[in-house]
Amino acid sequence: MNMPTYVLMVGLLAQVFFTARVLCQWILSERARKVVSPSVFWALSLAGSYLLFAYGWMRNDFSIMVGQVIGYFVYIWNLNIKGVWQKIPHGLRQAVMAVLLLTPAVAIGALVAKNDIHTLYNSFFRNSEVPLALLIFGCTGQVIFSLRFLYQWYYSARKHRSVLPAAFWAISLAGALIILTYGLIRLDPVLLLAQGFGVVVYGRNLYLCHKYGVNDKDDNQ
Repeated sequence: MNMPTYVLMVGLLAQVFFTARVLCQWILSERARKVVSPSVFWALSLAGSYLLFAYGWMRNDFSIMVGQVIGYFVYIWNLNIKGVWQKIPHGLRQAVMAVLLLTPAVAIGALVAKNDIHTLYNSFFRNSEVPLALLIFGCTGQVIFSLRFLYQWYYSARKHRSVLPAAFWAISLAGALIILTYGLIRLDPVLLLAQGFGVVVYGRNLYLCHKYGVNDKDDNQ
């Protein structure tokens, strides 16, 4: 694996946030004896997603970037429905939201401005380090992994509160296993760190859902 130290540090810091989110959610769920959806889970998710998107951009890894786009905006939505944004002073909130919403578009626009379409295509889809078949496999895992948040958003929107239902954890487990395999093939420590621990937590949450059910009340912690 050949990458600059600063790029690796960005990726590892993203995974620190992701690991912290599942650890916090796991601990709070064990205490509540049911699966909960705390605000800290979504705040840490947003921070980790922002950094991992940057990591994928710096590594020219399209599958990583794709994996962050859907969840990124769902994290923002969950923080909004839990009233977290309303607690931030108006001016600061506007500035933070502007940065968060514009970053993906600016990052993609910068790539397009810096390279022609042919160069971008070859960089992402004909990357000698990521064969096309492997890229498709990795993207499949990332899409499945991201769809969990679309499902979570749909389920929560119907309940009018932030909820992490059992199907969310089942989809998480399926996507994580694919990404873990992708990470093993690419020898990517960032992906291995994230999904290795994640698989355990997703399985545990499925067990808690089966045994104790899901907390459909608004646990605005």
